[in-house]
Amino acid sequence: MTSRPKLLYFVTEDWYFCSHRLHLALAARNAGFDVLVVTRVRRHGQTIISCGFRLIPIELVRHGSNIFSELPVLYRLFQIYRTEKPNIVHHVALKPVLYGSIVAMAAGMPAIVNAVTGLGYLFASRDWKARLSRGFIKSLLRRLIGNDKSIAILQNPDDVQLLFGTAGDSNSWVRIIRGSGVDLHAFAPLPEPRGTPLIVLAGRMLWDKGVQEFVTAASALRQKGIAARFALVGASDVSSPSAVPERQLQTWQDDGVIEWWGSRDDMPEVFAQCHIVCLPSYREGVPKVLIEAAACARPIVTTDVPGCREIVRHEENGLLVPAHDAQSLAKALRRLIEDSALRRRFGQCGRLIVEREFGLYKVIDETLGVYQELLDAKGMARSKVSL
Repeated sequence: MTSRPKLLYFVTEDWYFCSHRLHLALAARNAGFDVLVVTRVRRHGQTIISCGFRLIPIELVRHGSNIFSELPVLYRLFQIYRTEKPNIVHHVALKPVLYGSIVAMAAGMPAIVNAVTGLGYLFASRDWKARLSRGFIKSLLRRLIGNDKSIAILQNPDDVQLLFGTAGDSNSWVRIIRGSGVDLHAFAPLPEPRGTPLIVLAGRMLWDKGVQEFVTAASALRQKGIAARFALVGASDVSSPSAVPERQLQTWQDDGVIEWWGSRDDMPEVFAQCHIVCLPSYREGVPKVLIEAAACARPIVTTDVPGCREIVRHEENGLLVPAHDAQSLAKALRRLIEDSALRRRFGQCGRLIVEREFGLYKVIDETLGVYQELLDAKGMARSKVSL
């Protein structure tokens, strides 16, 4: 009787695992894997355990570049890998990919999945420190994830081109899987509500998400007498160098420029209340919030940058504007605020795009296919997936 192969997820935060990888892990368990989660535990540990996964806490700091200060974390991770002996380790996001790959090679892991979910602050920021680090990180990534023991999963062809200088299909160890998928039942299309149009920017409150441009555009439209409400939905991420301070968010709200709703766990309800979803980000992998918004048949205004243009097709399900351009953003928002028929047409098209390309089970099936490919290459068989 074949033993159950062991699959270990290494993710920075428990909330991120639950938001972006929980359904995948459940499908992997149902497909025959013994699933283990290694992450920093805060409020979602019990959720992970209740799903039948083993949970090992680790205190990895998501941001920060001093690897020497985190040597104890690397050693702890090495101990976990050597003790657990997983058949596959799946690293999610840039820092787990870097640290996890170093440890996995040192510990002799037979198969590695490196999911680069986006290049984030390091590649989106104009800060000189970030720009100085990019070349080193690119070189390190190429060395760590380009080998016969690993498969790299990236979310868009722009990131593949930036990191490796080639299209994804020309590297045998690179796969493009666009995002983490969306539950098409939980995020269902609803008619837009009556009343003053509400525009929502949802996500972590980071400057790199285009929060300043959103607020500037909102202020300009209000000054022109455009009847609309503008809401920021999300918390400030104090661990990020790009965090918008809470005091700034509160000031904007007190001044009546925007509404700040804070963190919300009921995103389908948020989308049900709004008329337009906006994300003027500087760079993304494939933003989950835009996939969810399109699934709810909401029109989108976002930036013409890697990741965002994977889900938004200009003049089909939304409008693309240049990054860092509040004036163009305001113009696009005004067009949708004043044209309800266009909003409906974009929303209907967005739902069809998600159903065709971004459904949860499509992403799960593609990822389980990567696991099967690695097991087959190592000569360890298991039953095929049935979804």
